Amino acid sequence: MTDKKIDSVRLQNIVQGFGQSAALMSAVELGIFTAIDGGATTIESVAEAVEIHPVNAERLLTMLTAMNLVHLDENGFSNADDVARFLVEDSPRYAGPWMLFNKPQWNDWGQLTDHLRAKELKVLGPIGDFTVDDARAYHKATYSIGMGAGRRFVRHVDLAGRKKILDLGGGSGAYCINAANTYPEITAVVFDLPSVAEVAREFIAENGVQDRVSAIGGDFTQDEFPSGADVVIMASNLPMYGPDMIGRVVQKAFDALEPGGEMHLIGETLNDDRVGPIGPAYWGLGQAISETEGVAHSEADCIGYFETAGFKDVAAIPFIEGTLTRIHGLKPLA
Repeated sequence: MTDKKIDSVRLQNIVQGFGQSAALMSAVELGIFTAIDGGATTIESVAEAVEIHPVNAERLLTMLTAMNLVHLDENGFSNADDVARFLVEDSPRYAGPWMLFNKPQWNDWGQLTDHLRAKELKVLGPIGDFTVDDARAYHKATYSIGMGAGRRFVRHVDLAGRKKILDLGGGSGAYCINAANTYPEITAVVFDLPSVAEVAREFIAENGVQDRVSAIGGDFTQDEFPSGADVVIMASNLPMYGPDMIGRVVQKAFDALEPGGEMHLIGETLNDDRVGPIGPAYWGLGQAISETEGVAHSEADCIGYFETAGFKDVAAIPFIEGTLTRIHGLKPLA
């Protein structure tokens, strides 16, 4: 019996993975996928459309093809299905800004070892010092993907009969905006840092729901929650905080909810054996860059936070398979 050959190819591919990230981000910045969608199907026509040298167009298209982001056949280049849906400019689902969301951290990831040696960790990282301009840039990058998640939420969760949503760290207000558009009787409050709340009001007004959706500035890790909500949402900020803080926030949400109310925590969660998926692990490790107490949490961890707080009928169900889980629970009537 021959022993399985062990080589370094897998390790080399991982180490060189930053090249894949760079290729995708450059393709978005240059508009490569938009050019292909518009009929540029050869190296020369792509190069002309995005105004780069044909040699560089060939280099980039070769990499994008190897990554299965574009396909090449006798008809030339074409976009992969997910690229065509999310990375062609002017598409209603365009997510180019989201693909570039973490690019400002590029150099910091190169200094990860130094960040891992930090001796003191914070509750809030750089976002705690955001100016309004910082918050605006941040949430413009997350807005398209957030609106998609908000639409998914109102498809998955029946809010009929509910009266008031409290969205903790709600950012652009995407979940509240979609809920208000779907349920005319619902009001909602985005509770986020003051600079973020100011920007949230802009998105809320842009969507024409400012009569029923408001934004209040505050720090939900420290400040008292607005009262009267029968729905609490906390979405896409789970790995930013450590277990003790998430436990405290879930307890505060339970205490603030009206009897019979419900909470939904939507976040990147590890499997219960803590072996993947890689997405939640990535977001947890990324908190080392911000030098916060944030970590990757498992589904079992989150269920535990809910049950300890007093929620009943707690369950975890996939929200976006392999990426996000929705943990939900009910506050008893008495």
